[in-house]
Amino acid sequence: MMKEYKNLEDFIGTHFIYTYDNGWEYEWYAKNDHTVDYRIHGGMVRGRWVKDQEADIVKLTDGVFKITWTEPTGTDVALDFMPNEKKLHGTIFFPKWVEEHPEITVTFQNEHIAEMEAAREKYETYPKLVVPEFASISYMGQAGVDNEDVISEAPYEGMTNDIREGRYFDENYHRINKK
Repeated sequence: MMKEYKNLEDFIGTHFIYTYDNGWEYEWYAKNDHTVDYRIHGGMVRGRWVKDQEADIVKLTDGVFKITWTEPTGTDVALDFMPNEKKLHGTIFFPKWVEEHPEITVTFQNEHIAEMEAAREKYETYPKLVVPEFASISYMGQAGVDNEDVISEAPYEGMTNDIREGRYFDENYHRINKK
């Protein structure tokens, strides 16, 4: 039986994999009530991963959660999760420079914040590329709060299948075969 999501306490600590209707695949973790971690497995910034992104996480109504943040790149993100329906709607507001130079962002952001900020100042921001998309959630795992094993390495080909098929985490939601 699938867990029912009603309140923030149900949502915080959940690890998701979802694919937007445009084919972009993302992995996202509600690490605690004010930070998120994520990896990008498909789309124009495939290979990017981030830990401890400050975010505003709220319950809109029973079972519906909105998460918003601004990255050091200047990219704004707004996600509306409906886990009971296994779907979400996301809108990503990419600055012009990210659209034109996505390769700069395809890294472990936490170790390259100065480069992100420098690119944000060097290149044009507007007009922004706005990407509004619905997505289907293909995985929801109960990782718990502040689990550093959830997003702990760069994305690799086949990673999301390893996670979905039980080859990535053990029964306590810790990384199997850490590199």
